[in-house]
Amino acid sequence: MFHPTVFDNIKIAFENQIYDYDNLDGILTVTDRADLLNLALMSREFSLSFKLAGSRNVTSQVVLLSSVKELGDEILEMPGSDPGCVLVLRFYMEIQNVNGQCAAAQQILNSVWGPDFQPVQSLSYRYGQEGDTYNNCIELKFNRQITEEQMEDIPNLLKFLLQSAEELEDIY
Repeated sequence: MFHPTVFDNIKIAFENQIYDYDNLDGILTVTDRADLLNLALMSREFSLSFKLAGSRNVTSQVVLLSSVKELGDEILEMPGSDPGCVLVLRFYMEIQNVNGQCAAAQQILNSVWGPDFQPVQSLSYRYGQEGDTYNNCIELKFNRQITEEQMEDIPNLLKFLLQSAEELEDIY
């Protein structure tokens, strides 16, 4: 009989909550979903991207990652292991004022998530693109594995994620 992994259970918990926000509450719109299995590395990656209702500039993304070690430890029931997965939150937005808007984004995310999370901002642009517009990918990576014990925290985590997206939208 199939027994879902911790990765599957956490993935479903995120999906349920985010799709409820989309279909029932109408506070966001899911824009992309990916559920990938990398056969070369035997790893899994799940991502769900969305925009707040009425948002024009910020796309938020929840990413779960699980390596062959985590999956193997769980399936083989290795003693002393604590199966889980890695959680990464991303925000994508276009900016024009690199110094001002990046500093504002850093301040917003530090105020919402606290000093334990250090947002990493990666800027890119398309060669030959008119104007001075940059694509900013802001990443918040959790320093520890997420396990089934933290599943009750998902609604609060998503509240912080939505608050972050709303405040980042105000940078414009």
